[in-house]
Amino acid sequence: MDSHQQRYEFDNGRGQRLAARLELPAGDVKGWVLYAHCFTCSKDIITARRLSQGLAARGLAVLRFDFTGLGDSEGRFSETTFSSNVLDLVAAAHFLRHQWQAPALFIGHSLGGAAVLAAAAEVPECKAVVTLNAPASPDHLMPVFQPYLAKISAAGKAVVPVVGIEFEISQAFIEDLVTYDLTKKIHHLNRPLLILHAPDDQVVDVDEARKIFQAARHPKSFIALDQADHLLKVRGHAEYAAGLIAAWAAPYLSTGDLVLTGKH
Repeated sequence: MDSHQQRYEFDNGRGQRLAARLELPAGDVKGWVLYAHCFTCSKDIITARRLSQGLAARGLAVLRFDFTGLGDSEGRFSETTFSSNVLDLVAAAHFLRHQWQAPALFIGHSLGGAAVLAAAAEVPECKAVVTLNAPASPDHLMPVFQPYLAKISAAGKAVVPVVGIEFEISQAFIEDLVTYDLTKKIHHLNRPLLILHAPDDQVVDVDEARKIFQAARHPKSFIALDQADHLLKVRGHAEYAAGLIAAWAAPYLSTGDLVLTGKH
């Protein structure tokens, strides 16, 4: 089954427009999905693109978007925090709810996985959550910023290289990372959870998956993405993950008697 994309924008609730892509299946929509990309990435990163296409090929509509200050979205990254990313996800779910149907499945990659774990409780229509190579806490990022903490504290912000790209990081961003209690959110998720993680992930250690699994209540599942890397860059790995997700999530994605083809 082929898929096609539609471009959209929606308000993040703070007066900024966020850029989004909706990957739609060729036929009727079997379920609606909201996808969150990794830290400092974009909706167009290879993981997001291939995974969305793989899910759409299985009849799922997937909305992916650029968080505030990234990609094609408005706003300044220096004014964002992990908490604001969570709010962006809730705004994206509201956009889907208003236009078509609220997402029944949340999927998050890397820090986006942590964000969907936090945002799920704010969207009552969310029936299930999937994390992909995600940390168990947002402060997992702290080693990246450690050499710059004194400068950030003194000036209120500082430019920090992240994967070869410079970003302005604020003291508010750092404080939010270290104080956000994601473990409590995971423990009270009250939704089926699928944890996908590559054992050889060099960015987010697989032990983070164990922490998420231990914090969550049943029903919960863990599947190792053997031989995959953090971004699932090798062709076939993201498609394999899409197949796993679609099969696991099928019981939670029923659209009832509605025939949904989306607004084009």
